[in-house]
Amino acid sequence: MQAKPGDEIVVDAVHTGEPKREGEILEIETRDDVVRYRVRWDDGHESIFFPGSTAHVVTLNSQS
Repeated sequence: MQAKPGDEIVVDAVHTGEPKREGEILEIETRDDVVRYRVRWDDGHESIFFPGSTAHVVTLNSQS
């Protein structure tokens, strides 16, 4: 998964009826081949997130 700060991370619901989670990637860190993102979620809180199979990145186009 290729991502950069400013992109959006979307985590799909695992169970029917659960909402998906969306947030802005603020920072990407790789340590010992393990990628983690610092994300500001839509509800305003920030956390460290280890992307899994239910997550995908949406590249947001900046308009000049």
